Amino acid sequence: MSTSPSPEEREAKDKAAKAKEQEEQSKLPYRWTQTIGDLDITASVPANIKGKDMDVKITKTTIRAGIRGQEPLIEGTLPHPIVADDSTWTLEPTPRGKDLSIHLDKSNKQEWWPHVVTGAPKIDTSKITPENSKLSDLDGETRGMVEKMMWDQRQKEMGRPTSDEQKKMDMLRKFQEQHPGE
Repeated sequence: MSTSPSPEEREAKDKAAKAKEQEEQSKLPYRWTQTIGDLDITASVPANIKGKDMDVKITKTTIRAGIRGQEPLIEGTLPHPIVADDSTWTLEPTPRGKDLSIHLDKSNKQEWWPHVVTGAPKIDTSKITPENSKLSDLDGETRGMVEKMMWDQRQKEMGRPTSDEQKKMDMLRKFQEQHPGE
């Protein structure tokens, strides 16, 4: 008979997994963050490096970035395709040198990536809490669906019928009007 872990055991396990994840990520030669729609990579390079000194190649499914003639800072196959034409890189001055900043535009804006390149340490994507998005950020179909869900939720909270329930009541009323006494 298996017993599920207590909340304390689960919390300790989550904490240990998070610490291991942070340690693995800190060993990478780059830092990265993501939203549901894109991914940003940052790597420190010496202050004297110029754009022409960089070797950066971004395709739909692969990335290679580093200083020309040196081991790449990041290289490999992406876990999911990107829109290469909308992905960019820049060199930005910082107090301690320069940062190579790479912006990848995800093709599928519905999934979190466990890592930047396959073979790199993974993060637990189930623990990601997405930032609040604005309705105006959504495409028309998704926005309509979300607005309907929000309207239905408000209706429920006020004890009123949802849009689907209202539709059924209207259909029943029409049927009764067309077929009185049935």
